[in-house]
Amino acid sequence: MPQEFLPVLGWGAGIMDFRGKKYERGSNWSDPEVVELLQLWADESVQMELESCLRNQHVFNRIAEVLREKGIHRTGDQCREKIKKMKLEYRRIKDNNKAPRGGRTWKFYEVMDRVLTSRPSIAYSSMMAQQALQGSMMESYHHHFTPSALPFGHSQHPELMEIKCEEVDSEEHCLTPEPPPSMSYQQGSPDEHELERAFLDRAQNDSPISRVEIPIETSVSPSGFSESNMASSSRIQSVGPRPGFSTLHRLRKKRKGQRVKDPLDDLLLKTLTSQRAMEERFLQMEERRLQRDMEVEERRMQLEQRRFELEREHEFRMFNVFAQMLSILKQNNSSSSSSVALPRGLDFIQVLSDITGMGGGGGGLQDARAMQLGRPLSERRTDMHSFCNPGEFQGSPFLSARGNIANIFRGTTEEGYKAYHADKYDEDKNPNGIINFGTSENKLCFDLMSKRLTQSDMNIMEPPLLQYPDWKGHMFLREEVARFLTYYCKAPAPLKAENVIVLNGCGSLFSALATVLCDPGEAVLIATPFYGGITQSVFLYGNIKLVYAYLDSKITGTSTRPFQLTVDKLEKALQDARSEGISVKALILLNPQNPLGDLYSLSELWDYLEFAKRHELHVIVDEIYMLSVFDESATFHSVLGMDRLPDPQRTHVMWGISKDFAVSGIRFGTLYTENQDVANAVASLCYFHGVCGPVQHKVAQLLRDRDWINQVYLRANHARLKAAHTYVTDELKTLGVPFLNRNAGFFVWIDFRKYLRTGTFEEEVLLWRRFLDNKVLLSCGKAFECSEPGWFRIIFADKTHRLQLGMQRIRRVLEEREREILSEDKDHPCQSDQDGKADSTDEVIFVSHHQEPGSTGGSNLGDLIGLLQQQMRSSDWLQKNTVEQFAQEKPEIYDVFSKLVGKQ
Repeated sequence: MPQEFLPVLGWGAGIMDFRGKKYERGSNWSDPEVVELLQLWADESVQMELESCLRNQHVFNRIAEVLREKGIHRTGDQCREKIKKMKLEYRRIKDNNKAPRGGRTWKFYEVMDRVLTSRPSIAYSSMMAQQALQGSMMESYHHHFTPSALPFGHSQHPELMEIKCEEVDSEEHCLTPEPPPSMSYQQGSPDEHELERAFLDRAQNDSPISRVEIPIETSVSPSGFSESNMASSSRIQSVGPRPGFSTLHRLRKKRKGQRVKDPLDDLLLKTLTSQRAMEERFLQMEERRLQRDMEVEERRMQLEQRRFELEREHEFRMFNVFAQMLSILKQNNSSSSSSVALPRGLDFIQVLSDITGMGGGGGGLQDARAMQLGRPLSERRTDMHSFCNPGEFQGSPFLSARGNIANIFRGTTEEGYKAYHADKYDEDKNPNGIINFGTSENKLCFDLMSKRLTQSDMNIMEPPLLQYPDWKGHMFLREEVARFLTYYCKAPAPLKAENVIVLNGCGSLFSALATVLCDPGEAVLIATPFYGGITQSVFLYGNIKLVYAYLDSKITGTSTRPFQLTVDKLEKALQDARSEGISVKALILLNPQNPLGDLYSLSELWDYLEFAKRHELHVIVDEIYMLSVFDESATFHSVLGMDRLPDPQRTHVMWGISKDFAVSGIRFGTLYTENQDVANAVASLCYFHGVCGPVQHKVAQLLRDRDWINQVYLRANHARLKAAHTYVTDELKTLGVPFLNRNAGFFVWIDFRKYLRTGTFEEEVLLWRRFLDNKVLLSCGKAFECSEPGWFRIIFADKTHRLQLGMQRIRRVLEEREREILSEDKDHPCQSDQDGKADSTDEVIFVSHHQEPGSTGGSNLGDLIGLLQQQMRSSDWLQKNTVEQFAQEKPEIYDVFSKLVGKQ
């Protein structure tokens, strides 16, 4: 293109970029010019300086000056642009292993390769030092630069400073003595520069620690480099210094010089930094100390409150014993003229309610249950729910009689479950929360079940699933349940779908069956200990009582294992109930047994069913753990797998997926009965306990996948259950705690009786609360209506890290409890109540010298006197509470006792 057209097109010495700024391009270099440029650029000192600083425009400016001495008129930007293009060409050829465009060998490749591959490496510390000194070097260069300062050793001639320049607005290019246009742009407004100068003036008297670098707004230069890299060249090329510019540079030079030259600054900086870190560390330690003090104080207050509650409970217990003694004395002497007559209208339960301020509210249930503890087991067996008579409580005016009963019906199971949900353990969010070893859930197979329940065959939505079904359940589900139970229960003949009923859980099945089999006030026979949720299921809806056949840990008569259920015990419980006018209509069997883990043999099942047939009792068999037998040496026998049944029309079997398939959140239970009257009656109640259509579809798909159940799920589930059971039982053996070693279910039945101060259920509840206070939830024997205080159920179907942490908390509680008991024994040496404490083997627990639950062993008065003496020996309550103090604190109660004593 002709040279005269360059100004018109904007090429040559200057060109406008998209921001309207003028810059120069390094084009139209001849080979001799490139050779001269490379000779200067390849110099080792130049490479060292280029590598050691980030803002290196001044280096290319000096190269341009040397080139002008040789008659090559180029600017620093043009030199930089040319070197940049040659680097890009070199990298393109080297990366692609190609020749330059045109196919010829690039003549400058070897020179570029030699320079770029042998560049000196600059340490990071050297670069930082160079950056720190750069400002002062540029100032010196600006004011004191001479031609001898160039590293190339050429003299500087003023006439060579004239370079060829092309004006954008001119018609032709010409020679001009003026330097090329400056590439620096003024950053900020005059006000900002005034602020900067004021800041530097203040900072000159401050400590080096308080220096703050003023940020400079950066912009992109036309040559592709940032303004921060071109700051030095901008200062060099500035035309006409602004007012105060030299002063500002001198201040910067002085400050930066001080930063490098004074070694005390670094030492002072390190000292102050260390001091600040130590102060922060001290503050953190002080905060933690204060937090610990607060926690200790809070714990002390809790212990103080707990001590006060224990004293009150013990006081009430002693008062209970006195009142029962007086009542027995009244009964024994009622026929004589000197009989003891209690004041008319004196109700001890009401007195307790008045003392505690509960007045027949929610605490009445707990007080009534406490009253049961002092009564013979024969009386407790048939009268356990008499406290729920609506006339005995003053409930809420907003509720019906049944509503008030449901409102006050609670126990340790509900209390612990509520506390757990308010403070759940979470490894990340709440590591100090409650670990739940009380709720029977399988938490070992979430990975397997979540994967199976999210497969494509589960996510089908058809119109029938969103419509009202048959209340017994969709036929496709009932057919699949019948096939499933036929296979896994090993039924001798295929089970029929019309005998299958589907409800939302086995708890609903218990409620429905109790309602259709019994009238209000009638009873169902069940062996203790048993799953406590059954009490709520059968009582709250139908007001059906439970008659208990008490099992104990002592092996007597025909028993071969602890807590063994025999027909003799069932006969005794049934006859005792009938003798007291209670109509028993059904028998409940749990197989596998919860909480014992026992598996009933075929002969035992036949004996139980024959007993029920003789007395025309319905039999409700709960087999919800039938697939959770994790040891191959143990065999589960289903009632549905028997060749024949003594009374098929009164035999009803239930099962659900919540336990065996580790999905307790999916509410599904099924009933199989051949009695169509029972089936239709239960189906009518399914209106209130139905299962939604999508859940029915998922359950049917799950039960249909027999290969996955057998080959994947059951194998993994049994292996994980066995490993978790082994871990927990090994820990119990290490602690020396007796337990029942069974191979079914998710639980272990543990004997903690040696950790009770006295063999009472009050002490059992105190130990249960001690576990809960230490953030581990167990189930105490009272929740299962166990006849012997001190037995607990622990759930082991949980992840390893939770099992380990939970067992550590249990160990801590037991060790503290043991130390407390030993300390009390030293302070109050007496006959320890060790009867009934168990010894353990690897298989079962053998208990000796334990009194039969139903035996009295003497007169009622003698038993009460012995109990009173034992309470007095094991407590210092009488030493702390004198008669005078009692009279001052409770004058009304003292007056009642005074009148009673005066009449004797």
